[in-house]
Amino acid sequence: MIIESKVIPHKEQRYNTVGDYMEQEGNIQIKVSDLGNSDMNFLLTIHEAIESYLCKKRGISFAAIDEFDKNYKGSGEPGNAPGSPYDQEHLFAEIVERWVAMELGVDWQEYENKIKKVSEEYGR
Repeated sequence: MIIESKVIPHKEQRYNTVGDYMEQEGNIQIKVSDLGNSDMNFLLTIHEAIESYLCKKRGISFAAIDEFDKNYKGSGEPGNAPGSPYDQEHLFAEIVERWVAMELGVDWQEYENKIKKVSEEYGR
């Protein structure tokens, strides 16, 4: 299995998310929105790589994740929401992501604010 990641303009995401993954021919394709900061882009990539791999390993359908995310109407991350099919995987990925952010010296609040700003500008 190959895990491939690409940083793209946010407007090119399939829906309003800063991190997306899908399976193609048994491989995982990850697309993260460009936050204009390579460390932050790396954090998004790490999160999506861990979350997607754990979901695949545990048999959680990427289609079910897409459906949940696209229909999510609450505030905050869909992976943190009650009923999320990938809540444990999302939480574990975020724990690792926070540790790496500390190691890189990325301010977590600044990172979250940047994600929020990019998401608000989605406009589709």
